[in-house]
Amino acid sequence: MAPMALKFIIFDLDDTLYSRDSGLMQEVGHRIQLWVCNHLGLTWEEAVALRRKYFHRYGTTMGGLIAKHDVDAHDYLIFVHDIPVEEYLEPNLALDAMLASIPLRKAIYTNATSEYGWRVLRALGVAGHFERVVGIKEVGLRNKPCRDAYEAMLALLGAQGPECILVEDSARNLRPAKALGLTTVLVDAEPDEGVDFAVGNVLEVGQVVNELLAR
Repeated sequence: MAPMALKFIIFDLDDTLYSRDSGLMQEVGHRIQLWVCNHLGLTWEEAVALRRKYFHRYGTTMGGLIAKHDVDAHDYLIFVHDIPVEEYLEPNLALDAMLASIPLRKAIYTNATSEYGWRVLRALGVAGHFERVVGIKEVGLRNKPCRDAYEAMLALLGAQGPECILVEDSARNLRPAKALGLTTVLVDAEPDEGVDFAVGNVLEVGQVVNELLAR
């Protein structure tokens, strides 16, 4: 049976479409830390340890909070993403050109909210390339790397795994996608046997995709 034609390229958002050096994710992390301290009554050090534990077991702090605590997930999401992203990001003409060079439908899949995702895309000047942002609420508050979250994301896009490429800065978050048949591209991280391609930064993704399409 012939392989499925590629239809979608799906990008992670934070630390994938923009540099870790921007400081934006550090501010998100700071707000997560504040929320955990305030709502669970923990010291700063206790919150750091709890977040580390939840990240390893559940994939995100919120995954652990939902599993182990009676918390208002929507209040949490509003608080941690209430950041003026325009103070950390600016329009990226090179990113805009790279996205324009890829002749596939484009979407974002993020553990953040879709509202925050659109704000980031607008700040980067690339929102017009994307037809959808799939955030944590759209997949039932299930976070990467839970397999069912990826299945829900694909269902929302109306796509099957082998029709899609996923671009991420986390090898851990690419492994479930690869298991579902997606082509996986790791950005700015140590190469991993669980991914198909690794690139130094997101601007190299266009070359990888167009080589794939030319095969």
